[in-house]
Amino acid sequence: MKKRIGNVLAEELEIAVALAHEAGAAIMNFYQTSFVVEEKLGLDNYTEPVTEADRRASEIIVAGLAENFPNDGILSEELADTDVRLGKQRVWMIDPIDGTYGFVERTGDFAVQIGLTIAGEVVLGVVYEPLVERLFWAVKDAGAWLELPAKEPQRLKVSGKTGFSEMIVAASRSHYNPRQQRVKNYFGFRKEIRRGSVGVKIGLLAMRECDVYINFSPRTKQWDSCAPQIILEEAGGVMTDVFGDKIIYNTRDVQNLNGLVSSNGAAHDLIIENLKPLLTEFGRFRIKVKN
Repeated sequence: MKKRIGNVLAEELEIAVALAHEAGAAIMNFYQTSFVVEEKLGLDNYTEPVTEADRRASEIIVAGLAENFPNDGILSEELADTDVRLGKQRVWMIDPIDGTYGFVERTGDFAVQIGLTIAGEVVLGVVYEPLVERLFWAVKDAGAWLELPAKEPQRLKVSGKTGFSEMIVAASRSHYNPRQQRVKNYFGFRKEIRRGSVGVKIGLLAMRECDVYINFSPRTKQWDSCAPQIILEEAGGVMTDVFGDKIIYNTRDVQNLNGLVSSNGAAHDLIIENLKPLLTEFGRFRIKVKN
């Protein structure tokens, strides 16, 4: 396979992309047939759907990474977590199907996500949407890229919009709530696009179809944000928590307890500053994350 980049993470990228494609093919085999939807209890004691497709995709990715990088730590949504990864410098973070609701409801809003962190910082990310065969990938200092079948890879760059009335906000499709409408009205965002999956929504920012995504929920996990974050940042955007603080990976507590704010970067500081009254209104106060 032709190398996408020439830096020290070239092998990691090629293997992650290959595993994302393999997992995506397995997912689509289930997508085109009937499948059983189960409920699982998450880390936050909320139930969420899980399918055989989630588990099979996880098995493919975890086995492939373990074979090629046996000394690395692995955190997958569908794999029992242990303290082993906490002692590792390099840790892979996997969401086999980010947006299981979209998979179950057959909306197309789901993606395979594979991220690599080193010393708590994300350095590589792959997000693959198997239904439309859309691949996003990024490596630190090598840019963010979009690949589609039969087309040349396209380097991604976020918008430069700073006026709220000009910006388009990405919002949740399956978890839409009054707070999202409140945010839209408060900032004066002129348009809203509702999609499932963190990775799919970050893809909208990277492709300049949206400019900002605000998630107040403490329920997203590090495997939700890891791969999308490096793609957004290498495209020129920024992802922090709702207080503007940096997201640290491979902590003991893997929930993004302080929410997420993703933007084109140009307006990020202004968004964070203007969020403060809403945080007070919503009763959202900074939660200390267990390292």
